[in-house]
Amino acid sequence: MNVTTGTEPVSVPDTPATASGTAAGRAEAVRDRYRATLGAVPDGVEARLRLAQDFGRLPTEEAIAVLRHIVLTDNPLGARVQQLVHFGQLLALGRAHPARIHAQGALHAGAGIADLIGVAETALITAGVPAFALGTEIVAEISSAEDGGDAGQHPAAERPRVR
Repeated sequence: MNVTTGTEPVSVPDTPATASGTAAGRAEAVRDRYRATLGAVPDGVEARLRLAQDFGRLPTEEAIAVLRHIVLTDNPLGARVQQLVHFGQLLALGRAHPARIHAQGALHAGAGIADLIGVAETALITAGVPAFALGTEIVAEISSAEDGGDAGQHPAAERPRVR
Protein backbone atom coordinates (compact mmCIF):
# COMPACT_ATOMS: atom_id res chain seq x y z
CA MET A 1 0.00 0.00 0.00
CA ASN A 2 1.24 3.54 -0.73
CA VAL A 3 0.58 6.65 1.33
CA THR A 4 1.41 10.15 0.13
CA THR A 5 3.13 12.40 2.66
CA GLY A 6 4.29 15.80 1.57
CA THR A 7 5.48 15.40 -1.99
CA GLU A 8 6.42 11.75 -2.30
CA PRO A 9 4.54 8.47 -1.92
CA VAL A 10 5.78 6.22 0.87
CA SER A 11 5.40 2.46 0.78
CA VAL A 12 3.57 1.17 3.84
CA PRO A 13 3.84 -2.53 4.67
CA ASP A 14 0.85 -4.70 3.86
CA THR A 15 -0.78 -6.85 6.49
CA PRO A 16 0.96 -10.17 7.20
CA ALA A 17 -1.62 -12.03 5.12
CA THR A 18 -0.97 -9.95 2.00
CA ALA A 19 2.68 -8.94 2.36
CA SER A 20 4.79 -9.78 -0.66
CA GLY A 21 8.38 -10.97 -0.73
CA THR A 22 10.29 -13.28 1.52
CA ALA A 23 10.83 -12.49 5.18
CA ALA A 24 14.57 -12.25 4.51
CA GLY A 25 14.01 -9.82 1.63
CA ARG A 26 11.63 -7.70 3.68
CA ALA A 27 14.08 -7.61 6.60
CA GLU A 28 16.84 -6.55 4.22
CA ALA A 29 14.63 -3.69 2.98
CA VAL A 30 14.32 -2.50 6.60
CA ARG A 31 18.11 -2.71 6.98
CA ASP A 32 18.54 -0.65 3.80
CA ARG A 33 16.50 2.18 5.33
CA TYR A 34 18.82 2.26 8.36
CA ARG A 35 21.90 2.14 6.13
CA ALA A 36 20.57 5.10 4.15
CA THR A 37 19.95 7.13 7.30
CA LEU A 38 22.81 6.11 9.58
CA GLY A 39 25.33 4.51 7.26
CA ALA A 40 25.00 1.19 9.12
CA VAL A 41 22.46 -1.03 10.82
CA PRO A 42 22.63 -0.67 14.63
CA ASP A 43 23.08 -3.89 16.61
CA GLY A 44 19.78 -3.30 18.40
CA VAL A 45 17.94 -3.15 15.09
CA GLU A 46 19.59 -6.39 13.99
CA ALA A 47 18.45 -8.05 17.22
CA ARG A 48 14.89 -6.76 16.78
CA LEU A 49 14.81 -7.97 13.17
CA ARG A 50 15.95 -11.46 14.21
CA LEU A 51 13.19 -11.63 16.83
CA ALA A 52 10.63 -10.23 14.41
CA GLN A 53 11.51 -12.84 11.79
CA ASP A 54 11.60 -15.69 14.33
CA PHE A 55 8.20 -14.83 15.79
CA GLY A 56 6.34 -13.57 12.73
CA ARG A 57 6.40 -9.90 13.80
CA LEU A 58 8.21 -8.41 10.81
CA PRO A 59 5.29 -6.04 10.02
CA THR A 60 6.04 -4.22 13.30
CA GLU A 61 9.63 -3.53 12.23
CA GLU A 62 8.48 -2.53 8.75
CA ALA A 63 5.99 -0.07 10.25
CA ILE A 64 8.70 1.45 12.47
CA ALA A 65 10.98 1.82 9.44
CA VAL A 66 8.22 3.52 7.44
CA LEU A 67 7.44 5.93 10.28
CA ARG A 68 11.14 6.78 10.68
CA HIS A 69 11.38 7.35 6.92
CA ILE A 70 8.39 9.72 6.92
CA VAL A 71 9.58 11.69 9.95
CA LEU A 72 13.22 11.87 8.89
CA THR A 73 12.95 12.45 5.14
CA ASP A 74 9.73 14.45 4.84
CA ASN A 75 11.03 17.07 7.25
CA PRO A 76 12.31 20.60 6.62
CA LEU A 77 15.39 20.07 8.81
CA GLY A 78 17.16 17.75 6.38
CA ALA A 79 19.23 14.68 7.22
CA ARG A 80 22.30 16.45 8.65
CA VAL A 81 20.38 18.65 11.06
CA GLN A 82 18.04 15.78 11.98
CA GLN A 83 20.98 13.63 13.06
CA LEU A 84 22.55 16.51 15.00
CA VAL A 85 19.22 17.09 16.80
CA HIS A 86 19.00 13.38 17.62
CA PHE A 87 22.56 13.47 18.97
CA GLY A 88 21.79 16.46 21.19
CA GLN A 89 18.52 15.06 22.49
CA LEU A 90 20.17 11.76 23.35
CA LEU A 91 23.02 13.56 25.15
CA ALA A 92 20.43 15.43 27.22
CA LEU A 93 18.77 12.11 28.08
CA GLY A 94 22.11 10.52 28.95
CA ARG A 95 21.63 7.76 26.36
CA ALA A 96 25.24 7.02 25.41
CA HIS A 97 24.81 4.16 22.94
CA PRO A 98 22.07 5.76 20.79
CA ALA A 99 23.93 9.09 20.97
CA ARG A 100 26.98 7.37 19.45
CA ILE A 101 24.83 5.93 16.67
CA HIS A 102 23.38 9.34 15.81
CA ALA A 103 26.76 11.07 16.02
CA GLN A 104 27.94 8.63 13.35
CA GLY A 105 24.68 9.23 11.48
CA ALA A 106 25.36 12.98 11.54
CA LEU A 107 28.81 12.42 10.04
CA HIS A 108 27.24 10.13 7.42
CA ALA A 109 24.79 12.95 6.58
CA GLY A 110 27.56 15.53 6.10
CA ALA A 111 28.18 16.99 9.55
CA GLY A 112 31.71 17.51 10.79
CA ILE A 113 33.45 17.01 14.12
CA ALA A 114 33.07 20.75 14.79
CA ASP A 115 29.28 20.36 14.43
CA LEU A 116 29.27 17.54 17.00
CA ILE A 117 31.32 19.67 19.39
CA GLY A 118 28.80 22.49 18.94
CA VAL A 119 25.96 20.13 19.84
CA ALA A 120 27.86 18.93 22.93
CA GLU A 121 28.38 22.55 23.98
CA THR A 122 24.67 23.27 23.52
CA ALA A 123 23.89 20.20 25.65
CA LEU A 124 26.02 21.79 28.39
CA ILE A 125 23.59 24.71 28.53
CA THR A 126 20.38 22.69 28.24
CA ALA A 127 21.27 19.55 30.21
CA GLY A 128 24.39 20.30 32.24
CA VAL A 129 27.92 19.04 32.58
CA PRO A 130 27.01 15.31 32.40
CA ALA A 131 25.51 15.78 28.91
CA PHE A 132 28.50 17.86 27.81
CA ALA A 133 30.94 15.29 29.19
CA LEU A 134 29.13 12.48 27.38
CA GLY A 135 29.14 14.47 24.15
CA THR A 136 32.84 15.29 24.32
CA GLU A 137 33.62 11.66 25.18
CA ILE A 138 31.75 10.49 22.08
CA VAL A 139 33.33 13.15 19.86
CA ALA A 140 36.80 12.26 21.16
CA GLU A 141 36.18 8.56 20.43
CA ILE A 142 35.00 9.32 16.90
CA SER A 143 37.80 11.79 16.26
CA SER A 144 40.38 9.33 17.55
CA ALA A 145 38.97 6.54 15.39
CA GLU A 146 39.03 8.78 12.31
CA ASP A 147 42.62 9.78 13.04
CA GLY A 148 43.74 6.23 13.66
CA GLY A 149 44.15 6.95 17.37
CA ASP A 150 45.96 10.27 16.83
CA ALA A 151 43.24 12.55 18.28
CA GLY A 152 44.22 16.10 18.97
CA GLN A 153 47.06 16.16 16.44
CA HIS A 154 45.12 18.00 13.74
CA PRO A 155 43.66 21.49 13.27
CA ALA A 156 40.34 22.24 14.95
CA ALA A 157 38.56 22.65 11.62
CA GLU A 158 39.61 19.38 10.05
CA ARG A 159 36.42 19.12 8.00
CA PRO A 160 34.60 21.84 6.14
CA ARG A 161 31.15 22.57 7.47
CA VAL A 162 28.32 21.51 5.22
CA ARG A 163 25.29 23.77 5.32
